[in-house]
Amino acid sequence: MVQKEIVQIHVGQAGVQIGSACWELFNLEHAVQPNGMLAHEYIKPMSINAESVNNIETFYYMTDSSREARCQPRCVMVDLEPSVIDEIRTGTYRQLFRPESLLTGKEDAASNFARGMYTVGKEMLDAALDSIRRTTDECENLQGFIIYRSYGGGTGSGFTTILSERLHNEFDKCTIMEYGIYPSPCLSPVIVEPYNTVFSAHGALEYQDISFLLDNQAAYNILERKLEVKEPTYSNVNTLLAQVVSNKTASLRYEGGLNVSLREMNTNLVPYPRLHFPLITYAPFIPVSQSFYEEGSILSLTNSCFEPANQLIVCNPWQGKFLSCCMLYRGNVQPTDVNTAIYNVKNQKKNWFVGWCPTGFKVSINYLPPTCLPGGDLANVQRSVVMLSNTTAIKTSWQDVAEKFRIMYQTRAFVHHYVAEGMEEAEFVDALEDIEALVEDYKEVES
Repeated sequence: MVQKEIVQIHVGQAGVQIGSACWELFNLEHAVQPNGMLAHEYIKPMSINAESVNNIETFYYMTDSSREARCQPRCVMVDLEPSVIDEIRTGTYRQLFRPESLLTGKEDAASNFARGMYTVGKEMLDAALDSIRRTTDECENLQGFIIYRSYGGGTGSGFTTILSERLHNEFDKCTIMEYGIYPSPCLSPVIVEPYNTVFSAHGALEYQDISFLLDNQAAYNILERKLEVKEPTYSNVNTLLAQVVSNKTASLRYEGGLNVSLREMNTNLVPYPRLHFPLITYAPFIPVSQSFYEEGSILSLTNSCFEPANQLIVCNPWQGKFLSCCMLYRGNVQPTDVNTAIYNVKNQKKNWFVGWCPTGFKVSINYLPPTCLPGGDLANVQRSVVMLSNTTAIKTSWQDVAEKFRIMYQTRAFVHHYVAEGMEEAEFVDALEDIEALVEDYKEVES
């Protein structure tokens, strides 16, 4: 396996907090101590093998040392205000991250896309790009970037858009992938979230290759109904999302029966450039209290991926057609069982797929069992699966946010905050028309 490096970029409060949970889990899987030193005793012997060290450089940079090699994450964290990143600077993992990869400004974007893109965010852009360039200079075979951000926040929307534009122009041969926290249908911490989301998506359509949407409401539903968490917090949500990200990136970090790279994932999931917003489904969601009673078969795990309750975004898969699916299996998995399960799914759900894509499935198998954070909500299991599906059902989410945008913009509510930071009103119209056109693209492909 040719070693390929990936640089991860965490933007804004949501991106940094998800990143903290992700790196905690990555450290556990790769046996990296909080100070960056390797220590195999940190995780169970059955959960680590030789490949975990050999492929560690996909996510970590190994420093040269006369005594012991240290692992430093290939990542950059950026926020326009310091409080969230200051928790990392003073927390358990303060020695893990390089100081120059933790970038903060003095004032936040105030949930304003325009502040994140045109004024406050623009002042941070050069520093962020310099840090990213230093990180990429240490890569011998850069595969691409993974960005974590919120679509509804000011920094996550505005700053990520201008940063993605520069990355797209400067690293045009690399894949730019993102995990974006998408507005929930009934749960919103920001009033102007529809504005920020539409502007974010308008930029993502042009500058990013593939965007995975995650939804806090879907995560809360999973935690309450499946994992028996009575009062979920953002910490529970971030730990859950980290588990999904870990399983999705396992094939990038470990040897397996069938592996998939960032570019290969993009090739198989995105049939048309604009339709690059797959949804994520994970199985199994088993609480710790039931870990002794449940052990899902490959067939049951595969079928669970087509249940709305296992999706990480709220939408109804029966209201659309599947364009493509990427099944990422992990753990004690046999290829023959996978083939049988997918064959059954194709026969049972034949009408769920578009007719012009007869194959429809891309498969990855990684033999390393999933690892769970100690004290987390998920039970340790021997196998799991993440399904990345490009489905036209996602159009309902875009319709919902476009309608909220339209209602607010008809009365010009809150528009003056954006105009005062350098935006023009014409940009509101252009962004809304682009998202409406995206919805029509999904309808056209579906029909």
